[in-house]
Amino acid sequence: MRILLVEDTDDVAQAIASRLAAIGHTVDRAADGLLAAGMMRGDYDLIILDVMLPKMDGFALLTRLREAGRDTKVLMLTACGEVDERVRALDLGADDYLMKPFDYRELDARVRVLLRRGGGDSTNILACANLRLDRKSRSASLDDRALELTRREITLLEILASKPGRIFGKAELIDRLFTLDDNANANTVEQYVARLRKKLTDAGFEIRTLRGLGYQLVLK
Repeated sequence: MRILLVEDTDDVAQAIASRLAAIGHTVDRAADGLLAAGMMRGDYDLIILDVMLPKMDGFALLTRLREAGRDTKVLMLTACGEVDERVRALDLGADDYLMKPFDYRELDARVRVLLRRGGGDSTNILACANLRLDRKSRSASLDDRALELTRREITLLEILASKPGRIFGKAELIDRLFTLDDNANANTVEQYVARLRKKLTDAGFEIRTLRGLGYQLVLK
C-alpha cells in the first residue's frame, strides 16, 4: 500500500521507511509540515504523521486534511505522554496514535490494522478464488502451494485481488506501487503485470488488460 510518512528526524524516518518498504509498502516522506501539506493532496492509503514538525505541526496538518473532507487513515506519532495530547489527536480525526519510542513490531501491527480497516477487511488474510494472501507475513499461495513473489509483485497482487472486477489504471498503480523517486512509468507496470501473470497460471482468476483503461482481476 502507499504510505506518506511525515517525520522530521532523519534516522527515525529512515528506520520506519525501511521497515515498511521491507514488508511491501511504498513510502514517500515529507520532512516538514509545509512540504507534507502539499503531498497530502495525493492518493495515500495511510499517513503516518508526527506531531512536532517544523513549519506546520501535525495537529494543523490533520485539521487541514479533515476539513478538506479527506478520510485517509492517519496514525499520529507523539513523544508526549500527556493524555490531553492524545485525546486532542483523536478528536481532530486521527485514527490511532503511537508514543515514541516504540517497538517496530507494534508499528507494523497498527499499520496493518489501519490498512485493513481502510479496505473494509477484518483479518490479515485476503482470499480470492484459490488464492490466500497473508498481509502480515507478506506471503501468498494457490491451493496451499506457496508462490515465490517479489515484494512489489505481492503488493500488486494484493491491490488487484482486494477488489475483483475493479479496473485499476496504470497511473493509479504507479502511485500505489512506487515512490516519487522511482521514476516508474507505464512500461514498468506492464512488466510487473507480465511477471505476475506467469506465476499465476493455476489461479482461479485472471488479470485482464483493458486497452486504454488498465487492469482488472476477473474470476474464471
